[in-house]
Amino acid sequence: MYSDVKTYLSDILLAGNLPGTVAHTKMLPPGRRLKTKEEELDLVKLSSVLLVLFPENGRLYTCLTRRPSTMKHHPGQISFPGGKVEKEDVSAEMTALREAQEEVGLVADQVEILGKLSDLYVEVSRFSIQPFIAWADRKPDFLVNYSEVEELILFPISDFVANEIISETELETVTGTLRVKFYPFNGEFIWGATAMILSELIEILKKTINPSVNHSFNLLD
Repeated sequence: MYSDVKTYLSDILLAGNLPGTVAHTKMLPPGRRLKTKEEELDLVKLSSVLLVLFPENGRLYTCLTRRPSTMKHHPGQISFPGGKVEKEDVSAEMTALREAQEEVGLVADQVEILGKLSDLYVEVSRFSIQPFIAWADRKPDFLVNYSEVEELILFPISDFVANEIISETELETVTGTLRVKFYPFNGEFIWGATAMILSELIEILKKTINPSVNHSFNLLD
């Protein structure tokens, strides 16, 4: 049993034996698929997102954002800081860090990149998302750029690791009405790609819970 969540995550991400497909499928909207067809490969756009984890008042958090309603892709939805990999970006990791700084003011030297979760293909927008995990020893000094982010949401992921609540509802989407699974939080519906990425991280973090201490994170005890 790992007592240090940061060390545990680094080891798991380095080993690369991740529960991506199983975790993604758990929250996959109906009628959507996880893999691209061969004839679609030239149409796939690369993007990356940053999942920054930090302890605060005995809980483990990550940072989510609400996309402005004016956005071309997934307007108004809840997502992670991130965006399309640009030509000037040296790597997808750099993209995630650059976008996080642009959107929520996260400075690269405030965090340590631990590794990457499984890639995720979003059929509707044809984006292939690379989710990077970053660690901060304390809550970062967020500074929201309201031209790119409507709202900053600090999501207590340790609560969902200890008690993973998954609900269902009908939502109007660009492909019509869908009955989707989502993570409920403060009246929000966290679904789609964001929920699928969270699902994988939650599955990984479940192994850090010690049932003998009432599902508390050892790191934060």
